[in-house]
Amino acid sequence: MAVARPKGPREIDRYVGQRVRARRMDIGMSQETLGIASDLTFQQIQKYEKGANRISASRLVELANTLRVPVTYFFEGVPTGSNGKTDPSQRRYATFVAEQDGAKFMEAIEAVSDEVRTAYLAVGRVLGKLP
Repeated sequence: MAVARPKGPREIDRYVGQRVRARRMDIGMSQETLGIASDLTFQQIQKYEKGANRISASRLVELANTLRVPVTYFFEGVPTGSNGKTDPSQRRYATFVAEQDGAKFMEAIEAVSDEVRTAYLAVGRVLGKLP
């Protein structure tokens, strides 16, 4: 008996889209510029990045070339749980770093010393009521 598969994008599609966005932002490229270079509209780039549309293998190769990364870049760190589903905490992290403020925050954190980073973590725990 065949298992019914959900239609539309899956977790991996959203993850790959987030990686496209993160790389595009990393190199300072706009959605419009990526769209022009890939013969797509910026709206289609938005849909890919949000995971609303799946990216075909051939299109992913084109995007990798335009973004100057190997295709494997889009799958690095694919967060999966034991059941093959994306771990919610990993999904939140991937979403956070794919956003402009999240990417800037990560750059800032990487630039500070270990002592300062530890202090930021302590403040985050207090403000966010983290363990």
